[in-house]
Amino acid sequence: MSNPLVAIVGRPNVGKSTFFNKVVGKKLSIVEDFPGVTRDRLYADAEWCGKSFTLVDTGGLELKSTDEMWIHIQKQAEIAIDTADVIILFADAKTGLTAADQDVAMKLRKSGKPVILAVNKLDNYTPDKLYEFYNLGLGEPFGISAEHGTGIGDLLDEVTDKFNFLDVKDDTETVKIAIVGKPNAGKSSLCNKLLGFDRTIVSDIAGTTRDAIDTDFTYNGKKYTIIDTAGIRKKSNVNEDLEYYSVLRALGAIRRADVCVVMIDANVGVTEQDVKICGYVHEQNKPSVIAMNKWDTIEKDTNTINKFNAELSEALKFMDYILPVYVSAKTGLRTDKILNLCQTALENSRKRISAGQLNDLVLDCVRANEPPSVNGKRLKINYVTQAEGVPPTFIFFVNETKLLHFSYKRYLENCLRKAYDFSGTPIKIITREKNDDI
Repeated sequence: MSNPLVAIVGRPNVGKSTFFNKVVGKKLSIVEDFPGVTRDRLYADAEWCGKSFTLVDTGGLELKSTDEMWIHIQKQAEIAIDTADVIILFADAKTGLTAADQDVAMKLRKSGKPVILAVNKLDNYTPDKLYEFYNLGLGEPFGISAEHGTGIGDLLDEVTDKFNFLDVKDDTETVKIAIVGKPNAGKSSLCNKLLGFDRTIVSDIAGTTRDAIDTDFTYNGKKYTIIDTAGIRKKSNVNEDLEYYSVLRALGAIRRADVCVVMIDANVGVTEQDVKICGYVHEQNKPSVIAMNKWDTIEKDTNTINKFNAELSEALKFMDYILPVYVSAKTGLRTDKILNLCQTALENSRKRISAGQLNDLVLDCVRANEPPSVNGKRLKINYVTQAEGVPPTFIFFVNETKLLHFSYKRYLENCLRKAYDFSGTPIKIITREKNDDI
């Protein structure tokens, strides 16, 4: 299941960013970092009590302001509200309830999204300081101090409880494919080409983000949903708020998708922004296909594809499971292969390996290359099993988790990939000590 999106909204100077930094920067959160992946300061992946989510910070809301800067900030927040699964509204206990709080609360009630009210800067908790905030009509307010970290646990408990009630459609039979990439990479052309095959159009519906349109169709007897997205622009080339919109829209499409197709312009090659987009897909643990577009315009010799494959491998080292395909959305060259590759990546992401096979494989790998000694101690792998869910996640029960060096973890992952076809999908290795709960 993809990470729910949690948006932090509220008027200026109520402590939204302090809360954001506290959650993503302390032990209560897990923020992964991969080589080649640039993280935007406005959102990050986090975890609370075993539940993962993506936290989004927004600028302060001044709904009645006519200042151009505040209008841009308001647009950012509206996109966050539009794409969020759960919303945290921040208010300030020191200044009390304001008309601006009431304006924002009214806007959030109309969104129909689960909204949790956090009253910040409550350094010395007394219930009477919360009474007036019931007037916002958002239920029980949570008194917290983001600066000191008090009350945050109860707030996050409430946030993660809301994940259980999210409206999840029963669309397991439909494969959702997000087409993502930079502007002018050929995303819309590819969508049109794919939808130009013999197919049955079921419906065209607006997606959960403003610039992502879902189109349902059937191809070779299988149901698909193509999610066409706006291009993710390079921040230096556009206004920051426009980049923020594009990232959130594309991130929302990636989160909803079963598999992603990343479009790259073969004429330009793999750019830093392409790497960043692939990083988004990788971080969301989505199976993917890399489509090198405009292949019809490339001068070729017998070694051209090998050169491009080498460039992809070098640029996407953190994503060494890629399934590349060289296409032309304009002429239709090899576009018929994309859906088949998407299906392959998806099937590999759902592949299950029996415990017996896993343990035999790992035993052979350890015999061939023993773990290195750390301070006189050596890692001992007692048992391996595969957890439920996507992507393939393998739990290694060991004597001490800290003895698993990242290089040996990489070695184990390579062993798994050599033994079983996991092309097109990330895999995860988790270590637990003997008495840990799964």
